Parts: sequence; structure tokens; C-alpha cells
Amino acid sequence: MAWLYLFVAGLMEVAWAVGLKYTQGFTRLWPSLWTGAALVLSMLLLAAALRSLPLGTAYAVWTGIGAIGTACLGMLLFGEPANAPRLACIALIVAGVIGLKLVSAD
Repeated sequence: MAWLYLFVAGLMEVAWAVGLKYTQGFTRLWPSLWTGAALVLSMLLLAAALRSLPLGTAYAVWTGIGAIGTACLGMLLFGEPANAPRLACIALIVAGVIGLKLVSAD
């Protein structure tokens, strides 16, 4: 169950990071509220996952999911570059996240 919590926490990290773009500096009420809610949920789920997962592994996977998701949504939603070097770096993060999951004791 801890890995599921961690995965959803990572998705919520993506949600709040992308949500920041829509808040326009926290000047828009509803996007700001949704962003804040996603941030709180992300932290709560990360904390729940940390009850049984190693800190270093969980934090690296959480930030990896956030970085991968945010970079991909930046390309899809905001027209950020999707060039080969950028995609290769994202692939390295994916490999790291998978590797950490595979070598984790839990």
C-alpha cells in the first residue's frame, strides 16, 4: 500500500506544480485552492508512505514522479520544448525511479 500512496503523492505533486502556473501568483481563487489542496494531499500521502518505505528511496521516487510529470505536462500544456536532449534527461529520471523501486527492500 505504501507504494500506491507514494505514486498518488507523486501525481499530486505534479498537480500542484502545474497548478502554480494557473494560479497566476495566487491571484486566482479556485486554481489557488486546488493547488493548495493538491500540495497538502501530496504531503500527507508522502508521510503515509514514509511509515514503511526508506526515506531516501521514497523521496527520490516522489520527486522523480513530480519532475517527470511536470516536465511532460509542461510540454503538452504550455508548449515547452520536447527536444532530444530534454527527452533523454527525462528518460534518465524514469530509469532512476524504476531502479530505486527495483532495489528497494519493500
